[in-house]
Amino acid sequence: MASSAPSPGNDKPINAEIICVGTELLLGDIVNTNAQFLAQELARLGIPHYFQTVVGDNIPRLHQALALAGDRATIILFTGGLGPTPDDLTTEAIAQFFDAPLLEHPEVIADITQKYSVRGRPMSPSNRKQALLPIGADVLPNPLGTAPGLIWEPRPNLILMTFPGVPREMHQMWQDTAVPYLRQRGFCQGMIYSHMLRFWGVAESALAEQVAPYLDLQNPTVAPYAGQGEVRLRVSAKAASEAEALTLIEPVAAELRAIADTDYFGANDDTLASVVGDLLNQHHHTLSVAESCTGGGLGQMLTAIAGSSRYFWGGVISYDNRVKVDLLGVSAADLETHGAVSAEVAQQMAAGVRSRLQTTWGLSITGIAGPEGGTDLKPVGLVYIGLAGPRGVKSYRFQFGVHRQRDFIRHLSACTALDLLRRRLLADQEGSATD
Repeated sequence: MASSAPSPGNDKPINAEIICVGTELLLGDIVNTNAQFLAQELARLGIPHYFQTVVGDNIPRLHQALALAGDRATIILFTGGLGPTPDDLTTEAIAQFFDAPLLEHPEVIADITQKYSVRGRPMSPSNRKQALLPIGADVLPNPLGTAPGLIWEPRPNLILMTFPGVPREMHQMWQDTAVPYLRQRGFCQGMIYSHMLRFWGVAESALAEQVAPYLDLQNPTVAPYAGQGEVRLRVSAKAASEAEALTLIEPVAAELRAIADTDYFGANDDTLASVVGDLLNQHHHTLSVAESCTGGGLGQMLTAIAGSSRYFWGGVISYDNRVKVDLLGVSAADLETHGAVSAEVAQQMAAGVRSRLQTTWGLSITGIAGPEGGTDLKPVGLVYIGLAGPRGVKSYRFQFGVHRQRDFIRHLSACTALDLLRRRLLADQEGSATD
């Protein structure tokens, strides 16, 4: 591989740019997770990057993107367009842009042939295209697929790397080859490490007001994010090592957690379901659920956590009122008087599933997710959550908004139910259980 780093006298500072190739990305058929992965990895390595581009499978437009990126970046990372089909044009476009002939690499042909042989199939003639790289470029090996990438310095102070669009393959190639190469070239000057604090039950604006003085910090920095009902604070520090970054981050994170109090539920990869599961395990408690409008969504969140069978015993999807009566013991008279979406029914659903499954806690959800079924008295977005436990049963009323989409109302309902149980478990843990 080429070994000359950008010259110290270069007036273009080291920075990376990401170009994601694929018409399917522009059409929204595929979510662009590759850009997110590379952005996070560049930050982790301490390599700044300021621009990302998504471009379709079109050589003239690829040339336009490359011309812009080449003027402002020292490292350009491409994903996508390395396959064997005619619309896979990334390598060809790069070679044309720099007026470089393509050269077939026999070792790539041998690698592709071997991978097809393992599958019991002959290599397709179209795969030979994947062995063509511009003269002077080095192969960026792909241990998981047939599409290798390239590492190339087509002119001083410009490094190109290409990766396939398949995330699993790209991740492996990045870790195995790209990261060691970037470190060896001296591009990794310190690192940016981020710690994500996660909150539920507080609005982004309200939390931002509470932590306003911290939003002006320089190192570490604090930035708020919101989405799907959750609010997050990203605390990031630039340092020479992860240990040094954490030393900067932790005091600030501790102060933010203290300000938010119980609105803070976890960090990084924690979810409400995983945090509730940990609390249930700590108490040696068990949980069952009864769901109406969420249709199993709450149970799905719980069972997505490995090992959840230790504390989650099961649930009832009681969509029809007959199931509420026959399986959960809900009063038919109360259903007639108050309706399925009511405090009384939510309480009886929670108590019923707790009794039937003999668990410490019973959690229920009944509501109107829409878009139809709402009335003036009970509009779309009205949800009741029931929580039954050792100290009795209680219901909670929420109005999640008339104009919100059905899936979002269901998501908010399931997460809020988990949050209610989380807060109750925390209160019990502190010996001050209150509603």
